[in-house]
Amino acid sequence: MQLIDPNHPAYRRLWVRAAIVGVCFGWAVVELVTGDPFWAVLAGGAGAYSFYMLFWTFNPQPQVTEPVTQSDAGDEDEPAATAEKPAKDGQAE
Repeated sequence: MQLIDPNHPAYRRLWVRAAIVGVCFGWAVVELVTGDPFWAVLAGGAGAYSFYMLFWTFNPQPQVTEPVTQSDAGDEDEPAATAEKPAKDGQAE
């Protein structure tokens, strides 16, 4: 199960990935200083997992763009397809 999708466009910038990892480890330090080791371990684990996903195994795939299609001149003569309006019973008229 993957909790972080490294191919998401939000993770392409380095500063975003560094901020996520830094906040997780920073929160672990805060929990250790305040004397709550349970939450420190959880925050540290989240930081370790985010570091692993966002830095260690980070290999973004290039964005796939669809080619622009242009209509032919012959298509302009054909009438546009009309959308059928569904009746009250759910069947198209």
